[in-house]
Amino acid sequence: MGPMASYLSIGDFSRATHLTVKTLRHYHQSGLLEPAAVDRATGYRRYEVEQIGTARVIRRLRELDMPLEEVRALLIAPDLAARNDRLTAHLARMEAESARAQAAVEALRDLLAPAAEAELELRGVPDTPVLAITETVAAEDACLWLQGALGELHGLLAAQGATPDGPPGGVYGDDFFAEHRGSVTAYLPCATPVRPLGRATPGTLPAVDLAVIVHAGPPVDTARTYGVLATHVARHALPVDGPIREHYLVGPRDTADSTRWRTEIGWPVFRTGAA
Repeated sequence: MGPMASYLSIGDFSRATHLTVKTLRHYHQSGLLEPAAVDRATGYRRYEVEQIGTARVIRRLRELDMPLEEVRALLIAPDLAARNDRLTAHLARMEAESARAQAAVEALRDLLAPAAEAELELRGVPDTPVLAITETVAAEDACLWLQGALGELHGLLAAQGATPDGPPGGVYGDDFFAEHRGSVTAYLPCATPVRPLGRATPGTLPAVDLAVIVHAGPPVDTARTYGVLATHVARHALPVDGPIREHYLVGPRDTADSTRWRTEIGWPVFRTGAA
């Protein structure tokens, strides 16, 4: 006959595991940590001392914000390797969320800091022959889509012995900003005739007058720069209907250091003759 099991009341188990009685009842109801025995007459829950280790593991996992379903899946994983895989995946998600939170904090600090005097320019851009790719793109995919499209355009020009006549650019329709999904054009200025292939097509961007500001850093952080430009346009120029243009003066093809990237943002305006 084996040794008699050692039981703890729910109160003693709570003290042993640092889990509240309310939490232990919730874990019981959800099937995550069931008592070893429940008195049918009184409803009193009793736990075996061997369950203390499991309860401690659950508490640590919950402190890591692991959802109950994932905790349950980890506990019933068939072996140590499977449990480690689940834990590693959750920690990777936590690190990504932490990085996003830190980026949001830094962006908020930047917004609260006094705005530096911005250098703006009123520029007339003539008709520009381009090789371009235009598609409907979701805002969250725009950076990746843009780099892929520009890479395709650079490759096509290089394969035909042509070179761009200026920095690459992007054109963003109003729907892209209003709906966070809309028309985006990636282009390379190129007056040399090339044979279109794949998504790339030759065309001409129409002449436009732009109020231009330079953004320093990666394109994902342009919100404040857009705000400064919009304020300037509202106060000193007449905005007109038309897509926003961006010119990528320094980007990923030039350096891996995103702090050195430079993007010109152009807002269409009506030129009155005074800068």
